[in-house]
Amino acid sequence: MRPWSRIFLIGFVLWLATVIVTAGTGNSNLVPTVVLFGSFLVPVTFVVWAYGRGRSPQVTVELLFIAFVVGGVLGVLGASVLESLLIRPSIVMYVLVGLIEEGAKLAALLFVTRRLTSRTIRDGIVLGATVGFGFAAFESAGYAFNALFTAEGLSLTQVVETEVLRGILTPVGHGLWTAILGGVLFGAGGRLTAPVVLSYLGVSLLHALWDSMSAIAIAITLVLTGQRWQFELLRIGRVPHVSAWQVHVYTLINWAGLIAISLVALLWLWTIIVAGRRKPEILHQ
Repeated sequence: MRPWSRIFLIGFVLWLATVIVTAGTGNSNLVPTVVLFGSFLVPVTFVVWAYGRGRSPQVTVELLFIAFVVGGVLGVLGASVLESLLIRPSIVMYVLVGLIEEGAKLAALLFVTRRLTSRTIRDGIVLGATVGFGFAAFESAGYAFNALFTAEGLSLTQVVETEVLRGILTPVGHGLWTAILGGVLFGAGGRLTAPVVLSYLGVSLLHALWDSMSAIAIAITLVLTGQRWQFELLRIGRVPHVSAWQVHVYTLINWAGLIAISLVALLWLWTIIVAGRRKPEILHQ
């Protein structure tokens, strides 16, 4: 069994055991363990997997740890500060969130790799993914913690559901987007060239589309299946009831959109990987 699969299996068993014991005993002291295990398991597994896929001797375990923890925390903190200062509810909110969070992760990647004397595209992908997964882990821990509190009191079920959903989606989210940025950045020798800026704007757009997919799916569903009385209620600011069929249509469109966004990002990353194979030499600063 490979290291990444052992880490995932052992971590999953420990997380599942913690969930069962917490639910059975009602011991709230175990909740932080549930939150941390569930939030970090998938990101850490993918970092270990990426580490084993090939990198230069410069990409050490120590550097990966710094990229994951320091890069992830700096990215979350930077994004939180900027979002609190700049974002107000509006139709461009999703675009601003994408620009801010991808910019924060790019800045964190530049910071943690500033002392590297040479760079390869593959190293950029691995380190970019590590920063992205670190960001995702700390962000997921925050979402899981918030899910704990409901109107009925503390809800372990909500925490577990949040962690499972975010764990499934994490590999095609922050880690993938920052891997793309890291590959392009290192391909440019670590400089903010035009391709790097365009890639930043591109992954920010993917991020915005991802975050807004639910709203887009609702709008498309209404356009395709909406009744006149539903539009009348919306016009006066009331939320109309929806049919079971409309719920099914919404779910299909929402997941189809997320899959399409993921495929675009994966194809983009693949082209960067291919470019790295054609240009295997190290790019010196």
